[in-house]
Amino acid sequence: MQDSGGPPALSTFVDRFSAATGRAVSWLTLAMVIVSFVIVVIRYVFDSGFIWLQESLVWMHAIVFMLGAAYTLQCDEHVRVDIFYRDMRAHRRAVVNLFGVLLFIFPLCGFLVFEGFDYVVSSWRIHEVSLNSGGLPYPFVPLLKSVLLLMPAAVALQGLSLMLRSVRQLRAD
Repeated sequence: MQDSGGPPALSTFVDRFSAATGRAVSWLTLAMVIVSFVIVVIRYVFDSGFIWLQESLVWMHAIVFMLGAAYTLQCDEHVRVDIFYRDMRAHRRAVVNLFGVLLFIFPLCGFLVFEGFDYVVSSWRIHEVSLNSGGLPYPFVPLLKSVLLLMPAAVALQGLSLMLRSVRQLRAD
């Protein structure tokens, strides 16, 4: 679909960005399988282990879910009570999506950024490291905590794209 500038171009750019991010973080699921295999081999074959390796598995899991959220919204695969929505015409779906973005997505993303900002900044300021002996060193903890700000930003951008598409649909009807 070709855009002629303006909001459709922004919507297309955000959709492409979300799709690229989703595809990129999906590769972490393969990395998680490989790391899990390595952890099992090290533990049961060599009777040893590395705390940092086990922590990295949990962190990859968190990153997949948090950075994959915008992609999930873009693909319309998020969790929704779909009793009425699936049977609605395109116009009504656009209204539901528009109000959903304005009443739920934007306020939630704003709240997450507001609440998480000091938490993330503090982590960077004190050069936070894992509490576990042998855990991940600096800057891994602040990097993971920074995802707490990236996720709502990405979801809000995808919400903006959804809102722009909804407005376009309403104007077309």
